[in-house]
Amino acid sequence: MSKEKTVSEAINYRRSVRIFDTEKPIDKKVVKKCIEQAVLAPNSSNMQLWEFYHITSKDIIEKIAPLCFNQNAAKTAQQLVIFVTRKDLWKKRANANLAYLDSVFGKNNPKKEQSSREKVARNYYGKIIPFAYSEFLGILGFFKYLMILGIGVFKPIYREVRKSDMRIVAHKTCGLAAQNFMISMAAEGYDTCPMEGSDTWRIKKLLDLPFGSEINMIVSCGVRKPEGVYGERFRIPFNEVYKEV
Repeated sequence: MSKEKTVSEAINYRRSVRIFDTEKPIDKKVVKKCIEQAVLAPNSSNMQLWEFYHITSKDIIEKIAPLCFNQNAAKTAQQLVIFVTRKDLWKKRANANLAYLDSVFGKNNPKKEQSSREKVARNYYGKIIPFAYSEFLGILGFFKYLMILGIGVFKPIYREVRKSDMRIVAHKTCGLAAQNFMISMAAEGYDTCPMEGSDTWRIKKLLDLPFGSEINMIVSCGVRKPEGVYGERFRIPFNEVYKEV
């Protein structure tokens, strides 16, 4: 394997590889290290509403490939990493953040002795996060939305408080982790392909994923074959997408 690449080198090296060399296995310890780096991705409110399923079993990969419509990227993959959102774990993750605050500031501090930073953080995870994530059959989200509309007439306010909004937040966060992972893999000289074309329900059943989980994307992993990169990279001219204000 070549020397580990710089960030810029890894970004430029990374391509969505559709055909991997089945004669070149990859080290699952290196892939696991890249998943550990995925965990360092920025995420909304540090809630970390994600899980990562590292598929190294050839039998499981063979079962998943047809559920990815037999894409070459799935059929030739040496390993898979399935990025999963866990919006349903918001209470557990909020409590984990509160426990972390206990370790930083001390536990059961009287409010009058708390610093402004501690007060803001405890209020955020103890009140604001429950307000944003609490839901009941979509009804609560609708009333929160109406309340936000009213308040928003008078001042700037966070408006994404419905169930569908928070689902988008979880998937955006998970996508950031997936990008971290793919760049880390590229830095190691390994290749990836993010696949959205799949029957996520069947894959979820196959892996016995929790009811409240959702598959964000499946990333196939391996070492590229030359024909696995389908042509030169194409991007819209930068001046069409770059807007300086």
